[in-house]
Amino acid sequence: MATAESKLFRESIRTALAQRVGIPDSDATAKATAATWRLVAAQLVPVIGARGLEVLFDRAHRMTCATFPWLAVGSGSGAGLLPAVAERLACQRPAEAAEASYTLFVTLTELLMNLIGESLTARLLTPVWAGPSMPSVKESVL
Repeated sequence: MATAESKLFRESIRTALAQRVGIPDSDATAKATAATWRLVAAQLVPVIGARGLEVLFDRAHRMTCATFPWLAVGSGSGAGLLPAVAERLACQRPAEAAEASYTLFVTLTELLMNLIGESLTARLLTPVWAGPSMPSVKESVL
């Protein structure tokens, strides 16, 4: 069962991705996914390390492929996996690409919540999901 924090993250992820994509387009979705992944990496690598992030992404990718089999890649992991995923997204219809990207980030976030807890996940990833028009965590506290 999804918690209130998980539901909030789901809404934030969908909104942030939509803002980064702009006009729905598969290429834009692929680019927004890669850019968002770089933001996630910047937040998580100092805490769980590059290898920890690679394992987390690989697991989220495999889980997402259960819903979107076309997202599977022949081989590769870690740094080589992201370009292959972006390439797969760019080849899909815009709505399908957007939903797969969203599902990948939701899965990753929920895996992280299970590993380190909701509170720490929120502190680490809220800056990623707070788009330019959304208030940052610091602004919402003031």
